[in-house]
Amino acid sequence: MKKKTEKLDSRIKKMADKLKRMRIAKGYSSYEKFAWDNDINRVQYYSVEKGQNITTKTLLKILDIHKISLSEFCSDID
Repeated sequence: MKKKTEKLDSRIKKMADKLKRMRIAKGYSSYEKFAWDNDINRVQYYSVEKGQNITTKTLLKILDIHKISLSEFCSDID
C-alpha cells in the first residue's frame, strides 16, 4: 500500500493531468458532471484524475469517450 508521504510516479501524474485537461477541453468544468454524463462512478473518476486508482478498464473507457487510442494518449507520457 502506498504511504501518504510517497511521491506519485511522474508518469501517473502526467496521465491524470492529461485526463483532466481532456475533460476540460470537452467542456466539462466539473469532474462530477463528466462522470455522470458518461456513466462513470463519480468517486472512481475523481481518483483517476488524482492518479490514485487508474485501472486499465477505466482508462480505456475514458479514452473511448474522448475518441482517442491508447497509443495516442500515451505518446507524450514517458
